[in-house]
Amino acid sequence: MAERWKPNVTVAAVIEQDGRFLLVEEHTSDGLMLNSPAGHLDPGETPAEGCARETLEETAHHFTPTALIGVYLARSPRKTHGENVTYLRFAFAGMLGAFEPDRELDEGIVRTVWMTVDEVRGSVARHRSPLLLECIEDYLAGQRYPLDLIHTDSSVATLQQR
Repeated sequence: MAERWKPNVTVAAVIEQDGRFLLVEEHTSDGLMLNSPAGHLDPGETPAEGCARETLEETAHHFTPTALIGVYLARSPRKTHGENVTYLRFAFAGMLGAFEPDRELDEGIVRTVWMTVDEVRGSVARHRSPLLLECIEDYLAGQRYPLDLIHTDSSVATLQQR
């Protein structure tokens, strides 16, 4: 029997203030890249909870998701490993909260940067995910869905207890 295909589930925050978007610059196997605050969904958490956690870990800012921008599926070739990885991304808009200046950022994160949409558009070659710009463009187009569009069964919470 063939191995079952399973995309990597990720969550991402699209955060805009004063016409600029909060991104992270991070070391990857493909070099120094830009991305939205994003990461893998952990066992036992909802996509919105995962997005809030990843944003805090990567930017030292609290984040409260208020709307789903979209659900995206993309394959991303890895230059150094010669393999393709498929990602299923849940992108959220929301409110940026308190900043923890003494908080250490996730391993690999060099810094946070605020960029205009034109700067993001001009830096496509440095995007870690092919979905970075697409999520921002959908956000700018006003695409928003209620958070309750994503249903998380109570059985998911039991994963945290294991």
